[in-house]
Formats: sequence, structure tokens, C-alpha cells
Amino acid sequence: MALPPILLGVLLCTAETLSMNTLDRVTVREGGTVTIPCLYDNQYKLNSKLWCRGFYWFSCQISARANDTGKWTITDYPAHNIFTVKLDYATSSDSGNYWCAVKIHAKPDDRKHLYLTVQPAPDVSVMNSSVSGHEGDNVSVQCFYTSGYQNKLKQWCRYKDQSCYTVGRNDTSQNSSVQISDDGRSFTVLMTGLRLSDSGWYFCSAGEALNPVQLTVTEAEPDTGTEKDKWRFCLSQN
Repeated sequence: MALPPILLGVLLCTAETLSMNTLDRVTVREGGTVTIPCLYDNQYKLNSKLWCRGFYWFSCQISARANDTGKWTITDYPAHNIFTVKLDYATSSDSGNYWCAVKIHAKPDDRKHLYLTVQPAPDVSVMNSSVSGHEGDNVSVQCFYTSGYQNKLKQWCRYKDQSCYTVGRNDTSQNSSVQISDDGRSFTVLMTGLRLSDSGWYFCSAGEALNPVQLTVTEAEPDTGTEKDKWRFCLSQN
């Protein structure tokens, strides 16, 4: 399935930055919140994680380290080889070039560049950047886009393996089904029959504009019986 051109940068990394991965471009609404995923190799589980601002890596200014508290917050998930960078109350001054990075002693640090854009009306935005559901249930995500992107390719992609689903096509090759509908102002992604393995990071894309979404799938709640069964039990006790 075709990928947005911007994703080619994710796949065609240089050898120097192959072990770090993130989205090339992220948009967020002014005053909103965004969480950016940064994937790293298994060998970096114990390394320090950094978030650095600047066009060039050698001159960028560190904006956050793991466990810092402030405008930016880094949370590391070593079991999943990922750390996230969260920005609250985004302002236009937060737009710019950034780097996901891990600190490596005795050799150059490993890093991956991205560009963050903060806009009053983002090219692409989501109602909720974090959604959850139980195993076997359904979940939907609404992805908004501006009028300039009405004729652009709309996709819902899984970050880990870059598998994408396109507006107008249903995918039922897996146990869960993905359906995407477009109303001209937003497109809605419906995932049915959720599996625990569906948990992870995804993104909405329209053309080259991207916005990340985290999906968490939890185990199905135990079946405690239908309301009719409960009513019958109550009657039998009288």
C-alpha cells in the first residue's frame, strides 16, 4: 500500500540514525497537547533520553531529559523500546526543528530529526490523541483536516510497521477490521474486533501532514451475565 511521501524519510534513514525513529513532521493545535513517540533500538534501553531543539544537531539546545518536569515531559518505556515527548499548551513559539535522541558515551549520540508545527487550525488534527478499548470491542478516531487537504490522500497508519489503511478501502485481512469514511472535513477511522496486539502508536495523515494517536487495548472484561439472567436470579431467590 502506498505511503505518504513524508514517510520515505522514516524508511530511508542513514546508517548513522537507523536505530532511532520518529515521525518526520507533526502538527498540533495552538493551546493543545501533543505526544510524540520516539522509537529506539533494544541496545539503548538504559541510555539517557533527550529532546533537543535546533536545526543542526551539533548546536541544538536540550529542551528536556527523562524525568524532567516542565513544558516538555519525557516518559521512557524500556519494555517497548520507546520514549514519548509530551507538550502541553502548545504556542506558536514552540514550532520548529527538534530531535529525539539517546545519549551514547564514547561515540556520537544517536538521534532522529522532526519538525513540529503549531497552528490555530492545524493541517491535520485529532479530537483525542489517546484512545482505548477492550479486547473484542470497537474504537473510533476522528481526524480533521483543513480545506487545502480535501483532495489529498488520507490514511491511518501503524507507526511500528508503517502499515497503512486508506479512505475508501476496508481491510479485514487481520482479526480486527479497519474502516475509514471521509465527510469532506474530517475522516473517521473505525477499528472493530480489537486485539491486544493492536495496542501501539498510529497516525492520521492527509498528504504530508501527520498527527500521532496512541491506542491502548486492554483485556476484555469478564462476562457477568445479561441483565435478563440477573433478573431471573433475583426472582428465584424470592
